[in-house]
Amino acid sequence: MRQVVLFSLLFSAARVMADSGTAWVTPHDSYSSSVGVLGCKVNTDRIAYWPGSVDCTNICVSLSYEGRTVNLLRIDQSGGAHDVSYDAWNYLYTGYSATDKPAAGGPIAMQFEELDASACADLIFTHDGKLPLSASNSMNFLASCLDHDSWIGRNHVLYNIMDPICTYGFDEPCSLDWPAANQAACPHQLGVPAALTSAPVYNIMYPSGLKVLAGAPPVAGGDVPASTGDAGNLTAMRSIVLAITSNVPARLRLPAPQTTTISAATPNRQACAAAGFYPNHPTLGRTFLLAFTYGKRC
Repeated sequence: MRQVVLFSLLFSAARVMADSGTAWVTPHDSYSSSVGVLGCKVNTDRIAYWPGSVDCTNICVSLSYEGRTVNLLRIDQSGGAHDVSYDAWNYLYTGYSATDKPAAGGPIAMQFEELDASACADLIFTHDGKLPLSASNSMNFLASCLDHDSWIGRNHVLYNIMDPICTYGFDEPCSLDWPAANQAACPHQLGVPAALTSAPVYNIMYPSGLKVLAGAPPVAGGDVPASTGDAGNLTAMRSIVLAITSNVPARLRLPAPQTTTISAATPNRQACAAAGFYPNHPTLGRTFLLAFTYGKRC
């Protein structure tokens, strides 16, 4: 009996340790959800992209750094990094939104704690506070939550939207007669890739702080989809180039170009996937591209 009690105590202690601790946190600037949570109906500036599968109950986590704390929805799985939305990382690091005073940097040790899902209620924008899922692409995950008592199993709503950045489908709720049916019933046919423009999702680019439309096509004169016009695009491009070239070794240091095209300024989990070109100086342009993609995180 004493051995059983001791084992229970040890298990409980291990569980408590797993629910809180220190993580080396990095910024992530492109919204995604491996389980199909719809970005147009949650706060995409407060998302955790962490290792491990997304849980059916433990989807809310807090991060704290130097007296500042944010709550985050943990609805995507990373390849190993503790990524969080760039705006959340920037606020914890500097005390400012990434759109006000954007900063650049690498992993930072921050304190995390798993919270009850109710602590993240203000990050979910559905009228009844239920987690919005894609009716066409979230069913496998949802089924795993419905086969036992779980928070998502009790608190989900399906929409006829095909992708997490809400670019295809219809912005309409669907019903699910579970377990009699494993496919949702929607007012329109399920899974039709109709263009959806009424529910935009925006990303905040690292390290410029520029707010861009997720999934937007390239703009004239560059590859950065933006919401602030050509003047904003050019300013953002130059700020990105300056931020990157400041980390390039002196022998490869390049002047800020007058005309720059950024194909993607998104820090992934391995390196910075941005490219700058000097149309009138192909040699410099090639050098910049190699330094950019072969170097460290932006």
